[in-house]
Amino acid sequence: MRIEHIAIWSPDIERLKQFYIAYFGAISTDLYKNKKTGFTSYFLTFKEGTRLEIMNKEEILPIKQLDKEQMGYCHLAMSVGTESEVIRLTNSLREDGYRIIGEPRTTGDGYFESVVADPDGNRIELTC
Repeated sequence: MRIEHIAIWSPDIERLKQFYIAYFGAISTDLYKNKKTGFTSYFLTFKEGTRLEIMNKEEILPIKQLDKEQMGYCHLAMSVGTESEVIRLTNSLREDGYRIIGEPRTTGDGYFESVVADPDGNRIELTC
């Protein structure tokens, strides 16, 4: 058994799609649109691993405090291969104006990682 995909709501799926294409090499499906419900989505496929579905629907409530930990979704971990790539991608995202939540480091459980925020504030752990 495996996780087939993970889905997240976004106020701007076009912006989010471009982010994951530019920084993580995602390949996107065509836009799915349900005119009856107002639901739209893309499935993003990565070279390896689980797919990511990014979705929008007007009635979805916004997250109140992006900087606060909360129950439910915590982060998406993306393995980028090497420590140097974790550092390079973290710096590239910083230079492009994205928020760095955790600097590159070796964690207590032995992972080398950093934590960045996507355009919607969702946390992404960059690991090797």
